[in-house]
Amino acid sequence: MTSPTDFIAIATQAINTEKDALELLKGELDERFINACQTILACRGRVVVTGMGKSGHIGRKVAATLASTGTPAFFVHPAEAGHGDLGMLVRGDVLIAISNSGQSDEIRMLIPVVKQLGIPLITISRDKRGFLPQSADIALTLGLSDEACPLGLAPTSSTTATLALGDALAVALLHARGFTSDDFALSHPAGALGKRLLTHVKDVMTTQDLPIVHTDTSLNDTLFAMTKGRLGLAVVVDKHNKVVGIFTDGDLRRKLAKSTPLTALMGDIMTKHPKSTTADVRASDALTLMNEKGISQLLVLDNGTLQGVVSLHDIIKTGISA
Repeated sequence: MTSPTDFIAIATQAINTEKDALELLKGELDERFINACQTILACRGRVVVTGMGKSGHIGRKVAATLASTGTPAFFVHPAEAGHGDLGMLVRGDVLIAISNSGQSDEIRMLIPVVKQLGIPLITISRDKRGFLPQSADIALTLGLSDEACPLGLAPTSSTTATLALGDALAVALLHARGFTSDDFALSHPAGALGKRLLTHVKDVMTTQDLPIVHTDTSLNDTLFAMTKGRLGLAVVVDKHNKVVGIFTDGDLRRKLAKSTPLTALMGDIMTKHPKSTTADVRASDALTLMNEKGISQLLVLDNGTLQGVVSLHDIIKTGISA
């Protein structure tokens, strides 16, 4: 029976074998990789990825990564392609065919149609000896690595290397396209990631019934403004309606503890130079600023004029976290 120590040793050996495969892959990167990137960049259609079995599972991930990083792509199952789905492939597309052996029968029977359509064929295989790399316009290779499977049968190191090569293509193309985090957000609108990238302060800030007072407003009148505004603060402006200070619930408690009279004027007791942001800043960045400063609200200003107030609670309600 395998002991717990053996489990760790076997796992370590498997990881080291796959690491060796990645080192071997680095040596396979040459002008073929450059040509593949240039071919995909010149593509006026979509990048279509295909592969059978484990190569197909990796191909789906490669297509998804390309699609989410600025290269329109989708996966087509080669067996289904032979029964009608090949109609998804049109002139102007680029086909990436993944087959470790380079001999996949399901992909092989698609090649005549691909050639007839004049579609550039990029293959990913162990070496150049198979039918598919021999038929390719660009044959990317992984190198002759050992599989981590001790039987040498289950695709392990080869699928890891294929996945890494697909990621390398996606990242190289991302750089070439000048793809930004804003671009990334457009294809990831759902979930926490999309919310962090797409939600801005203007989307969550409070703009109605803002509690605004002036430097000559008394503490007593400021209390009424704060109660009505329900934000736990009052924003102090000058005669030109430019923000000059803030007065919060915390300030109120401290002033009352010192027996500050209710006739005191805001200009004398307000907190000057309040922390602020702008409406176009990402809500996640505003949240980071609040956490760094240990505050729960930010004023939203435009050239010194109050546009709104954004709170920690407002941002967290959207699902965004620091």
